[in-house]
Amino acid sequence: MDKFKKRTIIDKFKEHPNDTGSAYVQVALLTERIKHLTDHLKKYKKDFHSRRGLLMLVGRRRRLLSYLKKKDLKKYNDILKELNLHK
Repeated sequence: MDKFKKRTIIDKFKEHPNDTGSAYVQVALLTERIKHLTDHLKKYKKDFHSRRGLLMLVGRRRRLLSYLKKKDLKKYNDILKELNLHK
């Protein structure tokens, strides 16, 4: 992911002006990385090391989403709609 794309994602999901690492931003960045790795694995089906990395990213995103669900249900639902995720 290039700097410009990362900056636009952070600007879209930040909660305050200096926010770069809140759970919302982390979920959005992880989702972008997951999409990229999914496309890579469609092309290279036998890349098992990348597959393991993808599963680790999905697990991390799942844990962050469960934290957000406990913390603030409305914002959790908003981020699911914004990122086109379904639970």
